Amino acid sequence: MPQVYLEVVCFDHAEAAILAIRQAVFHQEQGVSPDLDFDGQDPMAWHVVATIASQPVGTARIRYLSNTLAKLERVAVLPAYRGQGIGYAIVQTAIQFLAENGISEVKLHAQSYTKDFYQKLGFYSVGDEFLEAEIPHIEMRQQITISESQSTIEIDDNQGLD
Repeated sequence: MPQVYLEVVCFDHAEAAILAIRQAVFHQEQGVSPDLDFDGQDPMAWHVVATIASQPVGTARIRYLSNTLAKLERVAVLPAYRGQGIGYAIVQTAIQFLAENGISEVKLHAQSYTKDFYQKLGFYSVGDEFLEAEIPHIEMRQQITISESQSTIEIDDNQGLD
């Protein structure tokens, strides 16, 4: 597998890449309205961007909800790059970033079919399933150990994660 480069950036730094990935995954593939996806929160958030050979292939948004809680949102990997551990690496990069910045808990609204993926990453379900953008979701959370984390994320091709 080619080298995956992961970076946590402000929206302005990678706006075109972030928008292109989310348009392909959420708008075209899943039929989510751009008005729901582009909710005005992007400029105030951090974003993880995954690239292979300078080509953006995945992204996620990180929003701080308090001084101890953040929300991971808009996790997306282009279809041609799924099943290679990129989604795993994006989520791990976000968690590492949050740990290094003193955040002790992260939550997300997982599309229900991705629940097992997030459980393998240490998230647990909270509450009942609900609809968001007309897609079944479940809230999931993870406690984060605040420490000096490693600076790189290794992708294990045998982990069975997206």
